[in-house]
Amino acid sequence: MAKQEDLFKNVVSHAKEYGFIFPSSEVYDGLSAVYDYAQNGVELKKNIREYWWKSMVQMNENIVGLDAAILMHPTTWKASGHVDAFNDPLIDNKDSKKRYRADVLVEDHAEKIHQKAQKEIDKAKARFGDAFNEQEFVTTNARVIEYLAKEKEIRERLGRSLGNGDLADVKALIEELEIADPETGSKNWTEVKQFNLMFGTKLGASAENAMDLYLRPETAQGIFVNFLNVQKSGRMKVPFGIAQTGKAFRNEIVARQFIFRMREFEQMEMQFFVRPGEEMKSYEYWKETRLKWHLSLGLGKENYRFHDHEKLAHYANAAADIEFNFPFGFKELEGIHSRTDFDLKAHEEYSGRKLQYFDPELNENYVPYVVETSVGLDRMFLAVFATSLKEETLEDGSTRTVLKLPAVLAPTKAAVLPLVKKDGLPEVSRKIIEDLKWDFNVAYDEKDAVGRRYRRQDALGTPFCITVDHQTLEDETVTIRHRDTMKQDRVKITELKGIIENEVSMKNWLMKM
Repeated sequence: MAKQEDLFKNVVSHAKEYGFIFPSSEVYDGLSAVYDYAQNGVELKKNIREYWWKSMVQMNENIVGLDAAILMHPTTWKASGHVDAFNDPLIDNKDSKKRYRADVLVEDHAEKIHQKAQKEIDKAKARFGDAFNEQEFVTTNARVIEYLAKEKEIRERLGRSLGNGDLADVKALIEELEIADPETGSKNWTEVKQFNLMFGTKLGASAENAMDLYLRPETAQGIFVNFLNVQKSGRMKVPFGIAQTGKAFRNEIVARQFIFRMREFEQMEMQFFVRPGEEMKSYEYWKETRLKWHLSLGLGKENYRFHDHEKLAHYANAAADIEFNFPFGFKELEGIHSRTDFDLKAHEEYSGRKLQYFDPELNENYVPYVVETSVGLDRMFLAVFATSLKEETLEDGSTRTVLKLPAVLAPTKAAVLPLVKKDGLPEVSRKIIEDLKWDFNVAYDEKDAVGRRYRRQDALGTPFCITVDHQTLEDETVTIRHRDTMKQDRVKITELKGIIENEVSMKNWLMKM
């Protein structure tokens, strides 16, 4: 656990030191759980968004994009259920005065039990090697069976209690499991209460006549209320999808773990409209497709797992999370939900307008069912950044800090370094920059010895360093250094574009899906 905490501290520190993420309003001592993306962070975030958009919209003929407003008519949130049901169960510790999400306390406890089972599996795997049959071991080893059964029992009880609104049983479960305040060890808990997560605001020139509004807690409703507009103007045929990226706002009870849980965050969502009865087929398709998208980035298959929801939201008939192994354990990265026809029917009821599709093949009108994929862009940023940050010991015993970002996402694709700041080398370097910057985000760096510059670019995650030296003046060749292997090749200046393109092209990366 201490090692994980140290890793997480390194992630937060590196993000600030190298211009990826700053605390918001830091000159005024910051604002809790609000962060600013700095000069390198904004590029990485943009590249993740574009990687998602290209795979989701550009590569699918039946999916189009939308950018709906943050402010929506307040009845939107009544229809969606957010006014009445968008709550989290909170619990306070009487001794530490700390506030927690009750369900997260229980889920974290269940995850610790799961990790105990995993430790037994890993030990057996190391002991038996290639002869190890994991499925047989999991179903026959008494200790693993006990751990997994206990975990399942806890998660199912929590799901039932939350589904029934039985907050007293949630507290009883916390007490029975002897869950303590993570910071102080105190087990002196208050009752569990519900807490609405929406931020309120006002619309109007004067306080007396202002309309009460909410900052949107999700981007999905902007898609639903525009369903018919998009369908008719785009002549879309079911099945089809509407994709959107944008800001959402939640007044989180416990906004911790850096950018994992923030009050202002960005979502990348797609709502896929299908015929009633075909939603489960689509649900399974998008589960598989979305996992392939994540795996295409090469962050390690072992870092992903599916988690089926024990407690379904009021709008869903199936739901699963793609969980990622963050520095603080497996947590939700993306949700795939079969939302049924709840949203469109609710907006029909509250607006008094039909939101139906005429299916020419069936010759009938119906309200489509919806399958949703929703990934947090900030969480995606954290998953990529934390997994890529490495401390390596080199052959000569020295160490280097390297940010092994997927090259397709790296903020800067190449840095051009003149060996010395004279003899015409800076001028040649600038000429290379002028040529490459039309296709790639490139940087110029002439300060310090070239070895130090390599280390700086390693820490920034730059895939290539291009060194211009005196031989360049003779034969128009340069040294190109690869970040991950530190291998150096002598190549023609005219070959640089092709070499970089081959490594950073979204096409090449997405074709891995």
